[in-house]
Amino acid sequence: MKIMIVVGARPNFMKAAPLMRAIQNYGGQRAAGSLADPSDSVRAVLVHTGQHYDEAMSGSFFVDLTLPKPDLYLGVGSGSHAVQTGEIMRLFEQVVLSERPDVVLVVGDVNSTLACALVASKVTYDGDGGRPTIAHVEAGLRSFDRYMPEEVNRVLTDHLSDLLFVTEESGVQNLLSEGIPEDRIHFAGNTMIDSLLASKEKAEHSSILDRLGVHKNGNGTNGNSRGKYALLTLHRPSNVDHRENFSNILHALDELAAVGPVFFSAHPRTRKRIAEFGLDSHFDFDEMGGKNGIRILEPLGYLDFLCLMKHAAVVVTDSGGIQEETTCLGIPCVTVRENTERPVTVTKGTNVIAGTNPQKIREAIRMQLQGRKNASAPEKWDGHAAERIVETLVTRVREEKLENAHK
Repeated sequence: MKIMIVVGARPNFMKAAPLMRAIQNYGGQRAAGSLADPSDSVRAVLVHTGQHYDEAMSGSFFVDLTLPKPDLYLGVGSGSHAVQTGEIMRLFEQVVLSERPDVVLVVGDVNSTLACALVASKVTYDGDGGRPTIAHVEAGLRSFDRYMPEEVNRVLTDHLSDLLFVTEESGVQNLLSEGIPEDRIHFAGNTMIDSLLASKEKAEHSSILDRLGVHKNGNGTNGNSRGKYALLTLHRPSNVDHRENFSNILHALDELAAVGPVFFSAHPRTRKRIAEFGLDSHFDFDEMGGKNGIRILEPLGYLDFLCLMKHAAVVVTDSGGIQEETTCLGIPCVTVRENTERPVTVTKGTNVIAGTNPQKIREAIRMQLQGRKNASAPEKWDGHAAERIVETLVTRVREEKLENAHK
């Protein structure tokens, strides 16, 4: 069985790495327990679309996560949503027809996710007229905001997929309410948390805190010490492509930045918006020195970022994945959006939804710094989601093959 895993952007890499390992381990276990029957073999083919393509946004993550070099690299690069999605589809169709995978496994909600699911849903193999099974990992998440490009990608990918692997109970209910048959839905857990749990001790060897001139101070939950600094990430178009929203968020952080450094690991596209909108005065572009204020950092590798997040006093973000990671680490999180597609991070985790009103953001930050929420690990966020996904995926696809063979 050939399982083709597609990655395109940084969040995909954290979700795919445990799946690659689980497939390798599954294949090894099968080989050890069989007579080397070729029908027992399961192997992964890793395809990188190149949606994130530079070393900082892509290459270093492969090293930190011990992801193997991609088997195929499409080199799509940047562009509008339409241009990027169309180019991925054009190139990926050739890959699927050449490789003829049994499964196309897509993760997350980026343009690569939707583009490759759409290709797999329409392709036809010569000879048998079949197509690959489409599996979506991180299915069912809904912000109910169709102005978010990711929401469009999520909804369409779910309705194209044959097997849907869900990270939290809300995802199951969302899919059922949209008419997805129950036997296609599997509550497996969160592979991004698999990566975090496998890497959090290794991240302690990062030198990022020393390089930035900050130290671990105080005692946090889960045995983590917390520093007197904050961490900021912003990338969603609704925040960084609209000057008023971007400016409101930055003004809301003035109070926080006056008492300690706020480290902003900024996407290259976000840095362009800062210059275009004339917002440079809010930032200190010198990474070093231990100064207060919002200090711009170049994009960080996975282990450096994990170390910085693990010891932060508070994280301010518009990222869905960081809402999940801070929940797992027990770090206070303030989400500068009006909604979240990951409600379990609010009900069980450390996350507070603040919107983009400056006063509400300030109040949320004060609340998070003054008293920690009582957090617990969401169900099945235990480091074994990838194993459950691969076991279910292989079993279901083999059953379908047997059924088709007897028709």
